[in-house]
Amino acid sequence: MILFFALVCVALAIAGATAFAIFWPLALVHLRDRQPTMRAALAAPAFIHPVTLWWLLDGGYRAAKDRNLDGLATPARLSLATILIGLFMAGILWLWSETMT
Repeated sequence: MILFFALVCVALAIAGATAFAIFWPLALVHLRDRQPTMRAALAAPAFIHPVTLWWLLDGGYRAAKDRNLDGLATPARLSLATILIGLFMAGILWLWSETMT
């Protein structure tokens, strides 16, 4: 049963990855088109660079005071958090199942 819940957490992470693949590129395009100074401050491969992802998790996009950017970056932020939490919980549950046997 523990491994079933771990698999559910992996499915949650996959759902978060799907949402992230939709909203994060849209937010990056919005940054490129409407906030070039903020986009220039981000790391080079912005889609997967850890510094840029931490900037997203930290909510650095809020400094732009752009409601349209908030509307794109907030779902990307929530989906990234969903990915991380889902994988973390799946790992914890897997380790727990290994100690139970």
